[in-house]
Amino acid sequence: MSIERELKKRSQNKCELCSNEENLSPYQVLPAKNSDLQDNILACSTCITQIEDPEQTEPNHWRCLNDSMWSEHIPVQIIAWRMLSRLRSEGWPEDLLDMMYLEEDNLEWAKATGEGEDPEDKIVHRDSNGVIINAGDSVVLIKDLPVKGSSMVAKRGTAVRRVSLDHENAEYIEGKVDGQQIVIITKYVKKI
Repeated sequence: MSIERELKKRSQNKCELCSNEENLSPYQVLPAKNSDLQDNILACSTCITQIEDPEQTEPNHWRCLNDSMWSEHIPVQIIAWRMLSRLRSEGWPEDLLDMMYLEEDNLEWAKATGEGEDPEDKIVHRDSNGVIINAGDSVVLIKDLPVKGSSMVAKRGTAVRRVSLDHENAEYIEGKVDGQQIVIITKYVKKI
């Protein structure tokens, strides 16, 4: 059965965040672990737009998290935590965050995008042109790179899909090249 059908069944054809019944589609919660039902939610276009673009976030829309933060489904809890953290300065989300509990590994997943960190403390990954790289983005190598500990050379022009970020160092990202997971220095990539 497809992920979308399973999500519709799980959510009873409603956005798992705001309960809207129109313009629904699966939304993968990054960084995805398995690319299956456990990494996805069913969300409306309004929620997805605001999740992906902080500039379009309407705080009053997210008052729905008062209910959805208690979902039994971990990806829904993750998005609820991220949006409440983003809106923390509004006041009311702070109380909800205080009530919310996530297991340690799920809290790490929630924090993986940097949501909830102070902007000056956030580690920002930038490509060779200064464009911000986010978890799940695709990049292309701009230089032949020898892979340490291997005879392999990652060729210039190679696309690396769905990169993950090193949360300790802004210069490192990880991705698969020729089936091998490698660490890549951001100054040698360009975001696609």
